[in-house]
Amino acid sequence: MDIIHTPQAPAAIGPYSQAIRAGGLLYTSGQIPLDPATGELVTGDIAVQARRVFENLGAVLSAGGSGFDKAVKVNCYLKEMSDFAGFNAVYGDYFTGKPARSCVAVRELPRGALVEVEVIALAD
Repeated sequence: MDIIHTPQAPAAIGPYSQAIRAGGLLYTSGQIPLDPATGELVTGDIAVQARRVFENLGAVLSAGGSGFDKAVKVNCYLKEMSDFAGFNAVYGDYFTGKPARSCVAVRELPRGALVEVEVIALAD
């Protein structure tokens, strides 16, 4: 089992790692739209926040020997289900292989984020 860390994504804001590689799979922790340089929440609508989340996830996936094309399962958490269409528009730019996915609305996300996403992917 390997702990994955990259400075290209926000540092964990709690007692967890950005990702774990084990048994040929990479399990990412949930990413919210934090700017990796400042650690601050990126402000903007769901498209702006989703794009930041996916850029963060891309950095973690790459550091773990994987990528969006190797994703097998994605869990998505939205603050508002009314953001579903806007979220999907950005999601489709990154996950072109159409992995299995869950997408649910939750009452609240860390730091007031509109979206959080975690991925399980094949890893080299």
